[in-house]
Amino acid sequence: MRSRYTAYVMQVEDYLRATWHPSTRPDEPLIDKNEKIQWLGLEIKSALRLRQRKADLPEQLDQDTVEFVARFKVNGRAQRLHEVSQFVREPETPGGVPRWFYVDGSFPEQKGK
Repeated sequence: MRSRYTAYVMQVEDYLRATWHPSTRPDEPLIDKNEKIQWLGLEIKSALRLRQRKADLPEQLDQDTVEFVARFKVNGRAQRLHEVSQFVREPETPGGVPRWFYVDGSFPEQKGK
């Protein structure tokens, strides 16, 4: 998760595409080089496997969920992205070394709304 955030900050689209699962990877560009985005920080709220270990539940070693909040400014206006991201670990090629891929995310509703 942190490496993908850094790739957004550094505008490294090739890395973002390489870490996005092929089944959900968009065809259109992920980064607009003309959009003025200032990234302000990343806060990891929770990770599913960490909660499972604490609760002593069986782990699903090839799936994980990460909840985060990323803060940024677009054209000087403050924004925040609160997402629960789904990741899977599988080989990039048949018989290859397993690695983590971003699959998709959902956006928790803000409390009080």
